[in-house]
Amino acid sequence: MRLTDWQREFEAYLLGSDPTANPALRASLLGSPALSAEQGLAIYHNAYRERLLEALRGDYPTVHGWLGDAEFDALAAAYIAAHPSRHFSLRWLGAELASFIDSYLVPQQAAPLAELARLEWAFGLAFDAAEGVPLTLEQMAGLAAEDWPNLQVRLLPSVQWQLCRYNSLALWRANKAQDAFPGSAVLEQPRACLIWRHGLISHYRSLEPDEATALHGMAVVGWSFAELCAQLSELGDNAPQQAASWLHQWLSDGLLRRHGQ
Repeated sequence: MRLTDWQREFEAYLLGSDPTANPALRASLLGSPALSAEQGLAIYHNAYRERLLEALRGDYPTVHGWLGDAEFDALAAAYIAAHPSRHFSLRWLGAELASFIDSYLVPQQAAPLAELARLEWAFGLAFDAAEGVPLTLEQMAGLAAEDWPNLQVRLLPSVQWQLCRYNSLALWRANKAQDAFPGSAVLEQPRACLIWRHGLISHYRSLEPDEATALHGMAVVGWSFAELCAQLSELGDNAPQQAASWLHQWLSDGLLRRHGQ
């Protein structure tokens, strides 16, 4: 057997679900008195799967903690069978877990669990994202008055936007603090949750609906500062003050960059 053929055989064995190697692969290896070829192959086969499970547990610690070892490992095994690793880095193995949960479980079970998985994945994306160049309060202080109406901003690369319909953030906080998990519950009103990285520290906070609408309009839809004020017209003369207050908060949090930068 040529080396390339042997490598393909070995890869197929590792990726397959059967821990018993085919006769050709077994015959190509020599065992020892302490460890047969079959036993050595089984060790590799099991270790590969354990490494995949370990990666998923690391990316989804709250989902793991909430489900427990047995249920999480069963979910992870089904996911790995449906979505085998395609990337040289295991960092991206769990990218489709939330979508898989939506199709794997009945809707009543899937909805809160998939939302929790999306929240945890967002924390990872925020931490791994490119740095970006934040717009600072000092830069805004130097902005000429005539430039304010046309000011446009965008979210920095690390900022992840998650809409939570369940108490997923409370579950995440409980796991982080190693407290008992609260029961899963539907929120009275869906809440937008922002997750971002500042330096090497991950941050998050929930937004009130009005602030979420304003930030999404300005940093995602593309409103200018003047358009933001116009959207707040029901506040009357207080519209510019509220818009400026929110903008100050977003800049203090380190969420924004100038449009085009």
